[in-house]
Amino acid sequence: MKKRTALLAVPAALLLALVPSSASAYPNPGTVTGSVVVHDPTMIRTPAGRYLLYATGGGLAHRTSTDRTAFTAGADAFTTRPGWWSSYATEAWAPDVSYHGGKYLMYYAVSTFGENTSAIGLAGSTTGLPGSWTDYGIVYTSTAGSDYNAIDPNLFVDDDGTWWLSFGSWWTGIKMIRIDPSTGKQYAGDTRRYSLASRPTGSKAVEAPYIVKRGGFYYLFASYDVCCQGTGSTYKVKVGRATSVTGPYYDRNGVALMNNGGTPVLESHGRVVGPGGQSVLHDVDGDLIVYHYYDGNDNGTPKLGINLLSWSTGWPVAY
Repeated sequence: MKKRTALLAVPAALLLALVPSSASAYPNPGTVTGSVVVHDPTMIRTPAGRYLLYATGGGLAHRTSTDRTAFTAGADAFTTRPGWWSSYATEAWAPDVSYHGGKYLMYYAVSTFGENTSAIGLAGSTTGLPGSWTDYGIVYTSTAGSDYNAIDPNLFVDDDGTWWLSFGSWWTGIKMIRIDPSTGKQYAGDTRRYSLASRPTGSKAVEAPYIVKRGGFYYLFASYDVCCQGTGSTYKVKVGRATSVTGPYYDRNGVALMNNGGTPVLESHGRVVGPGGQSVLHDVDGDLIVYHYYDGNDNGTPKLGINLLSWSTGWPVAY
C-alpha cells in the first residue's frame, strides 16, 4: 500500500483515463499480510497510529495493524455476547466503527443469512479494543413482514452535526434513518425511513451502504449482486452521488440509484472475485476503500482488500 501513495498526485486527466472500461482495468488490492481472512471489514486509525479492524463473525472478529500491511488477529469485540442476540442469531455481522465525542461507536447487525428478521445493535468503547465494548442494545429492527432488512449499518455525521444511519439489503433496497447523537438511536423528531437505492427490476441484490461527503457531494457506496459464494460470488462495489444526504442519488450516467443505477468502483478481475462489503477510511495519505474479496488462487477464501481512492474526477477511482 505504501508504494501506491505517490499516485495521489496523478493529474486528473490521467485518472480519468484510469476509470475502468473493463474488469481487467481494476487494480489489485494493496499488499496485506498476516491474519487477513475477513468478511465485511471496517477499519479505523487511532490517534497513536494503530489500525483497528472489525469484521463479520462470532462476537465481531478483530484484527490490528501498526502499518496497514501486517495484520494480527485478536479477541472478538464481545467476549460475552449480549443476550438479546439470541432472538436473531448467534453471531454478528458487518460492523461499522467510528469515533465521536471521545468514544468509539460500533453499529452492527444480528441476522440469519437470507432472512430479514434482523436487528441493528450499538456498542461503545473509550479505547476501541476487544473486550472494552459496552453494548447499548437494539437500534432498529426488521421482521419477516418488512419490505427492508435491518443489516449492514453505516453511521454518517454531516457537517452540521446531524447524524444519519444507512442500512439494508435486497427487498426494497437501501434505507436511512436519522439518529439522535445523545443516544445513538433513532431521532424522535424525525422517524421517517428514507429510501436511497433500489433495484425494482431484476435482481434485488443491493446492500452494505457506506456514505462519505467529498467536494460538496454525498457519495453512497454499496455492494451489488451476490456475496458469500466463494469463487461463484458476483459481488461488486458501485457508487452514486447526491446534493442531499437523503438523496436522490445518481450514478455518473445520470441513472438514479433508486432505479438500478450505480457507477462501478470495484469488480471481479483475475484472482480477485466478488469484491464488496466495503467501508471507507480517511487516512493520513488519502482515502482508503477497505473490503473483502474471494481469492481465486486460494479456493475462494475471503480476504482483506485495501486500495487508495482518488476523487480528482469528481468520482471515486480505486488504484
